[in-house]
Amino acid sequence: MGNRAYNFNAGPAALPLEVLQKAQEELVEFKGIGMSIMEISHRSAEYEQVHNETQQLLKQIFSIPDGYQIQFLQGGASTQFAMIPLNFLKPGKVGSYVLTGAWAEKAIQEAKLFGEVAIAASSQEQKFMKIPDLSDISLHPDSAYLHVTSNETIEGAQFQSYPDTGNVPLIGDMSSDILSRPVDVSKFGMIYAGAQKNLGPSGVTVVIVKEDLLQDLPKTIPTMLRYEIHGKNNSLYNTPPVYSIYMVNLVLKWIQEQGGLAVIEKNNLEKSGLIYSAIDQSGGFYRGPVDKGSRSSMNITFRLQDEELEKKFIKETEQNGFVGLKGHRSVGGLRASTYNAVPYASCKALADFMTDFQKRNG
Repeated sequence: MGNRAYNFNAGPAALPLEVLQKAQEELVEFKGIGMSIMEISHRSAEYEQVHNETQQLLKQIFSIPDGYQIQFLQGGASTQFAMIPLNFLKPGKVGSYVLTGAWAEKAIQEAKLFGEVAIAASSQEQKFMKIPDLSDISLHPDSAYLHVTSNETIEGAQFQSYPDTGNVPLIGDMSSDILSRPVDVSKFGMIYAGAQKNLGPSGVTVVIVKEDLLQDLPKTIPTMLRYEIHGKNNSLYNTPPVYSIYMVNLVLKWIQEQGGLAVIEKNNLEKSGLIYSAIDQSGGFYRGPVDKGSRSSMNITFRLQDEELEKKFIKETEQNGFVGLKGHRSVGGLRASTYNAVPYASCKALADFMTDFQKRNG
């Protein structure tokens, strides 16, 4: 399939070609049942097998310890911004947040609707171009939890390690870097991620939550916004996003076939390294604004000398089969999202194009 675009979209993003082909093969008829998986009951044995297998695959691949639940919810990470304080921010407690960029800021603004919020650390003065040092994180003594955004998709800054929060649950929004590298899940009380970067298509949000956190939650929360309800019903309280979960199942099997997260991480560092090298070796023609110690392996942001040259860059990349390289509208510039499913060949093609573009415009 040589006509596939070089897809650097930030989300919804590239999916593995093998996954798309398998989904295409099973689209009309799923495993000989005479129907698509989109047509069958979510209470059927065929769907429940996919549902439960997807949970088990994620447990295996992400090395999730005993004592955690996996939930498949809807509404994206943005709904989690509200569900977290609704469920966990009890009276007399404080929601602590590390402010690292646009998505952390959205989570904070939502939490403020439900209770008191404390900023445990911030990189706002650095224009979010550096993740705060872990030693700079100051937890409020009444913290209900500490929330971090592991990877800021818009600015391109990523946590390289995570704080030890003791008895305070650590909650991580990993929407744009989940399964891009091994993580010690036991450090977290909860991890959540919208699927549309590394897990599958949009439509399902994965929540990994410690069962201890689901005790004694407020009973006044609307039913569909209670983690306890979704946990007790195996994420089948209402009709789940069946097809999105099926696609996550296929993506997880693809990750296994690649060799697991250690191999995925190695591949991701090699891919992003090609583009960062093109930036760093350009003599200033390209500028990477993020501090090198905070650079994301998922979202590579960079600038050129002026906006006109950036517009020319975008126009020429589009003419050459590249998609999604325009920076987020809130910050401008350029961005290459190199998620798990983006092939090495696409990153090599972009790095080569960048070198050639500099030769012609430098």
